[in-house]
Amino acid sequence: MERKSLGIGVRPWLGGAVVVAISALVGYWHAQPQSAPESSRYSDIVLVDHESDRVEQIEQALAQAGCPGWMVLAGEGPSALGAEVVPPEIRTISADIPRVSYPQPLRVASRVATGASSTAVVATPGESNDPDDLLDGTADLLWNDDAAPEKEAAPVEAPEEKPPQEDSVDKTPAVNKPDDTLPLREPSFPVDVPEPPGKNEPQALPVPLPATAEEIAPPAQSPFAPPPSPANAAPHSMPSHATGDTQSTGKSYCEFVADSLYPSAFACATCHEKLFEEWSVSSHAYAAVSPMFHKFEQKINDISQATIGYFCYRCHSPVGTSLGISRAAPLWDLPQVAREGVTCIACHRVNQRYGKVNGERRIEPGNIFAPVYGSIGGSGVAEVIAHKNEFKVKTSSQEQGPGQDIHIAGCYFDQLSKPEFCVSCHQVAVQPGIKLEVVWEQYRASPACKKGISCQDCHMGRLPGVPSGYKTGPAAIVNGKTVNDHRKHANHVFYGPGYSIAHPGVFPFNKDALRWSMLEWLQFDYRAGWGTEEFEKAVEDGLLYATFPPVWSNVDDRYDAREVVEANLKKLGQKDISRHQIMENGSHVDGPFFDKPLARGRDLRFHYIVTNRNDGHNMPSGSLGAQPQLWANVVLIGPRGQRLWESGYTDRWGDVADIHSEDVRNKRIPYDWQLFNLQTMFLITGATGTDREFFLPVNIDIDQLPYLRPGAQPISVINHPPFIRMEGRSLAPLGSRRAPYKVPAELLQEPGCYRLSFRLRMRTQPIYFMRFCDATLEMQRAMNEGITDFHLNSYEFEIR
Repeated sequence: MERKSLGIGVRPWLGGAVVVAISALVGYWHAQPQSAPESSRYSDIVLVDHESDRVEQIEQALAQAGCPGWMVLAGEGPSALGAEVVPPEIRTISADIPRVSYPQPLRVASRVATGASSTAVVATPGESNDPDDLLDGTADLLWNDDAAPEKEAAPVEAPEEKPPQEDSVDKTPAVNKPDDTLPLREPSFPVDVPEPPGKNEPQALPVPLPATAEEIAPPAQSPFAPPPSPANAAPHSMPSHATGDTQSTGKSYCEFVADSLYPSAFACATCHEKLFEEWSVSSHAYAAVSPMFHKFEQKINDISQATIGYFCYRCHSPVGTSLGISRAAPLWDLPQVAREGVTCIACHRVNQRYGKVNGERRIEPGNIFAPVYGSIGGSGVAEVIAHKNEFKVKTSSQEQGPGQDIHIAGCYFDQLSKPEFCVSCHQVAVQPGIKLEVVWEQYRASPACKKGISCQDCHMGRLPGVPSGYKTGPAAIVNGKTVNDHRKHANHVFYGPGYSIAHPGVFPFNKDALRWSMLEWLQFDYRAGWGTEEFEKAVEDGLLYATFPPVWSNVDDRYDAREVVEANLKKLGQKDISRHQIMENGSHVDGPFFDKPLARGRDLRFHYIVTNRNDGHNMPSGSLGAQPQLWANVVLIGPRGQRLWESGYTDRWGDVADIHSEDVRNKRIPYDWQLFNLQTMFLITGATGTDREFFLPVNIDIDQLPYLRPGAQPISVINHPPFIRMEGRSLAPLGSRRAPYKVPAELLQEPGCYRLSFRLRMRTQPIYFMRFCDATLEMQRAMNEGITDFHLNSYEFEIR
């Protein structure tokens, strides 16, 4: 028999018929009523009778379900438990139960026992059996133990309802029956509700009446008052009360504590005026005031998701760190001593030897009478105290009468005059192990270290940057009298190339500037000439119209403020002289040296040799790694005085013409391919490709949300963290480098006398980095104005 197969066109019809039949069967099955499942998640929960207390039902249900839900119920209310745990019949609140509407206190001071109709038990705060003690036994601010009620107290009756009067306001908590038209709301906390005597007769809850003003006794002492001083404690270790009440002086509590435990440099200036004047313009004093520091610190916190924390503040504001002040607090809200950066006590109240601790040093707390530490000893202090009446000094706040406050002792601390004292802040590394300050390791490998020359010998000695000994003079002048007139004088300017870009009314520190706050100084436009004779006369004559803030509306105030600004600008000018001297003394330039004979129509090839004469560390030093710039600027002047060629030029923002220049990237100026720049750079590894220069040691190419945390590999394996490294370009101690240049032949077609002008230029921050950190235009302008030019020379030669 011949077998026939189904055609291709018949098979789809059969498949469709089968699908339709199955769908019909499934629909019929779902249409039938389904029986409830025999088991559920909470089938083993046995609920008690609904007529019993609802709170007990909830507790039993939660306990049988294995859930400590009573804590959740007490903290967030029944709504936080969900319908799975608490059945709907328990969660429903009867409309017959009255609701109490009054503000709930932190602690229920008086509690009516459940089921007690004739007596009420009042729980005293602090008792271990108080179920409403949310403060865990701590006394209430307004609770008076003497006025505490007895254990057996009369029942508190609910007030009778009276119609409200127009001229009176009923302050008694109202007990209202809920409106049937409003939806029922669940209470946000468990309430002990007495059982109503009848189903249709709701009973008002016994509500404690608010105490009157006469019944509430004021607390004996504020809980925020300083703790009492121990009987055997040293007097200088406790907060000083010599300044009086904080309310009478107008000081905040933070300022009071700061003045009591960490005296300001202005307190030291009374006797140590010369040291204060030197320090007031130093980079140590500038550490916390620097606008660029705050911009940089905020930027690196933003990029690293704030994982860097207080790392920078440890060195830049050690007192602020000791006080626990938030790094987000505005600078003008900080106590004066916290704004002083590396202030007097940051060094002279340290009595422990620290090493590489990334700025974590402990400042010994104490008032102005506490001992200080120095590198010589306290013979002068001892002599003054031995003749207290002659010098008119006081060594304790308990002494009556006039007299100058003085510390009770000057202790010898040998490390203060050694390089090891500087290492805690001048050799720091941030996670995952990249170094931001490398001066210490440069010094340890330098010839100066082998010779026994210390950091203090060059930066606090007679000449800036040269170990030439120290000047002599008294350390203090006490009421016009001196002791130890031939004592070694360490200069507290701390010679260095850094400079200020802050408002001259804010920095340098000046006691006359304390007349105005920091915010008020920032409103004083010193660049416009406020307070000068020319400006004020033009305003008075109507030749110039100016609108002043209220604080500067008085012309006499502007004159007085101008005197402070001029005095500070003079101090900054003196600091600029020492900046120039330390760069001149620490470096040397030889040249130009011509590599080929001079001839018209031929390329001019020449070079200079730049030498680091400093035998203590690199030039520039390793402060902030990749930020200080030191570059050469060379210009060729033609026979007719025209500028023919230049290297080391800057763009319109002040940046050198390298890859970071905005004008170079936008083709406004050519790239300076002959630039001689000693700036060290941070390098980060890209996700694809090679390393590239970046402003900060944070790799944002591989991880767009980077965290600064310890690296997975030891740094000793590859000598730097993975994907981050620092490319050093600075000159080693006593090292030299050749700076070659080439001038194209087409620029040397005219015979005559040519001139090569050379200078080295230095600034602490590049402008592109400042813009990256969102620095203001005023900050960028001040940074460019502070550029130091040194080793200026010109050389004339003739081409025939």
